[in-house]
Parts: sequence; structure tokens; C-alpha cells
Amino acid sequence: MFLTKKEEQMCDGEFGETIRKSMDILVALGDIYGASKLVDITSAQVSGVSYKTIGDAGLEYLEDLARDGSGKATINASLNPPGTDLDNWKELGFPEEFAIKQNQIVDAYANLGIYKTCTCTPYLVGNVPRFADHVSWSESSAVAFVNSVIGARTNREGGPAALAAAIVGKTPLYGFHLEQNRKANLIVNVDCKINGADFGALGYIIGKFVGGGVPYFNLMNSPNNNDLKTLGAALASSGSVALYHMENITPEHKNAGKDDVEDIMFVSRDQINETRQKLSTTDKKPDLICLGCPHASLDEIKQVASIVQGKTIKNKLWICTSVSVKATSDRMGYTKIIEQAGGNIVCDTCMVVAPIEDMGFEVIGVNSAKAANYVPSMCGLDVVYNDVENLIQFK
Repeated sequence: MFLTKKEEQMCDGEFGETIRKSMDILVALGDIYGASKLVDITSAQVSGVSYKTIGDAGLEYLEDLARDGSGKATINASLNPPGTDLDNWKELGFPEEFAIKQNQIVDAYANLGIYKTCTCTPYLVGNVPRFADHVSWSESSAVAFVNSVIGARTNREGGPAALAAAIVGKTPLYGFHLEQNRKANLIVNVDCKINGADFGALGYIIGKFVGGGVPYFNLMNSPNNNDLKTLGAALASSGSVALYHMENITPEHKNAGKDDVEDIMFVSRDQINETRQKLSTTDKKPDLICLGCPHASLDEIKQVASIVQGKTIKNKLWICTSVSVKATSDRMGYTKIIEQAGGNIVCDTCMVVAPIEDMGFEVIGVNSAKAANYVPSMCGLDVVYNDVENLIQFK
């Protein structure tokens, strides 16, 4: 891989140990994947934040990098969700030892110049690349959204690689950074109108089929951005889809090469309904409804507020979102409506990376196919998959 004179100096440690370690990661990745060079990036999104997933070893690694002090993020770089609500963990019942370690991890990232925005939807809180920008993002649903809906360019990076890219301001030029790798290889024709949790079911079906491919969707109705977020999250969790196209919706659909695609798949209403049922692992009533995987937008919070207004919820309700979106929800009065009904808006974390298995819950109600896919394996709990209005029960 070609390196400039300055990049070679970075590799040799002339700009400090943190930058040298970061360059080691990026150069190794470039060599593995046959990158021709490094390319400048405008944005990063870093995963590997929850204490549940990186543990003490991850914390020690981050604190060592931060302690060196020779390198910090040089671009707009934000964090993925941690395992707790960083500010209100005690009130929500998160384990104390876990919460303390979690805050130490986030502080270490902050010392490396990564913003403590803590969300899997950074495009909702100011980390918004432009079309065709090269970026380095790592959370699977965020990667699918930024590639597909925004049209920026990233591979599905691991947390250490995204952190290294944020510090250096570069990433290896390969994969989805190259135009020829952004073409569709599967046409998906959906023969019915779909809404709500249908998008997650559709994404789950196609992700399992296409793996790491690039599907091109033809729908009978036009989705909104929340639907596209839901679809991408499901595609990325049942498969490893990092990019999809949609007829007349996504910005690169005209250049996706759909006329050259030979593989065509048809999805029916019966298939979507069957998948919705399969995503539930139990018929029991959920004791916690957990929404916001990926993190809820303001519109999604508004929808829940309209459903619960003036009522009292039977089961516990968490709506997971960023602290920035919650601040606007507070101002709009949605938070108060939801809290008066017995629910909570939970910042920073989500049900997948939080230690909910240690908090007395047994069955989690979700409207996210990603959560339905991950919660049983990562948390050991049962899930019920459905639309929001069908999950929430009232007294």
C-alpha cells in the first residue's frame, strides 16, 4: 500500500505512540484487503463502547491510549451506545459496578477526542457526512444508513479500526469506498405494501439470504427515514449488509447497475407475516417494552407519546435514544407525557448492549428485528416482536 512521506513518519512514531499504533491498525487492514492507499475521511463512528462487550481489557487499552496523550480525533467522531444511561443509571436500576466501569470507558474515549454523543444514530445528532464523503463508521445499522440513505462511503469497520481512523483522519481505500463495489447483486420485489415492523421483517428475510451482498428494493409504497433505519438495521443483523439501494428513494439507485443483475427475489405478505411470528421466541407477555434499536428519533418518541397519553402502562417501557434527542423531547413535552404514563426515555444505551439480563427482566418486547435477533443470544432473554401499539399494555 502506498504511503505518503507524512504517513510513513506516522508509522515510524514521529508523531507519537498513539498515532503509531493507529497507523499500525490501518496499514494492516489495508494490506489484508489490498487497498492501494489511505484516503482522507470526514467522519467516524466508533463502536466497542459497552463494558458488557469490551470488559476490563478494553478499558485498559483505551486508558493506555489516552494516557499517552500524543493523538486525538482530528475529525467529527462520535461514540456508539454504552451499556448504561450514563447520567441516570442509578434511578433506572443499572448495576453500580457495571455503571462505574462504563463511565470510565466513555471518559477514556472522550480523552481521545471522541464525542460523548453515545448513539447508533449519529446522523440524527450532528454527525452527518455529505454524499460521497469517505467516512469510517462501525455500528452495523449506522453503516447501512450512511452508505445507503446518505450515500457516504464506509466499510463495516471494527471498533479499533474506526478509532484509529478517527485519530489519524484516514482509512484504507478498499471495499465500499470504491465505486465498482457499490453495485447491486440482488433485486428484491415486494408484492405488498409494508409498514412499521414489516420493514424489520423484510430486512431480516433479505439479510439472511444475501449475506454481505447489495440488495436493490422495489417497494409498493414509499418509506420514511425511520423505516429505512429499521430496514438497514435488520439487513445488517441477520446478514452483514452494509449497503442497499431502493428504487426512487436512495441517492445511488440510478447508478446501482440493476439492469445487469440476474438474481431476482420476490417477497410476499405471507412471508413477512411468517417472519414476524418467527422473530418472537415466546407467547408470554413482556415485562419490559424496549424501543429504540437503532435509537429512536424524535418522530418515533412523538408517536409513543400519542399512544400513551392519558393512560397508565402495565409493563415497564424504555425508549432508548440519544441525550440530544431526549433534550428536544423534554422541550416538546413528550417526555413528560411518557413518564406520566409510567414509561422512561433512556439515554445513551440500548437493550442489546445493556446488562438487562442482570436487572430482573425475563421477556423483552421489541419492535426491532435487530433487537429480536440479538437479545436472545447476547442477553439470554426471550423476546416478543411486534408493532409499538401492539406491545404496550395498559391498566
